[in-house]
Amino acid sequence: MAKKSAIERNEKRKRLVVKFAAKREEFKAIIANEDLSLEERFKARLQLADLPRNSAPNRVRNRCEVTGRPRGYYRKMKMSRIALREFGSQGFIPGLVKSSW
Repeated sequence: MAKKSAIERNEKRKRLVVKFAAKREEFKAIIANEDLSLEERFKARLQLADLPRNSAPNRVRNRCEVTGRPRGYYRKMKMSRIALREFGSQGFIPGLVKSSW
C-alpha cells in the first residue's frame, strides 16, 4: 500500500487540473494564435506560467485504484500488476487466467 500522503497529493493534483483546465486552454489558444501581437502572446505565456504547477495534467501520476502503487500500472484496468494478479487469481476479473508452470 502506498503512503496515504502520496495518494492524497495526487488527488489534489487531479482536482487542480480540472479547476484550471479552462484557463490553461484559453492561454494556450492565445499563445498559439499568430494573428495576435508578440506582446499579447508573451503576456498570455506569463499568465500561463503564473498558474499553479500542479494544475498541469502531466504532473498527475497514474496510480492503482486498489493499492495506490505508482509503478506497473495497467491503464485499461486502472490497477497495478500486483493487484491485477491477485484479483485474477481470485477470479474477480473475467477472462483472466494466471499463468503458472
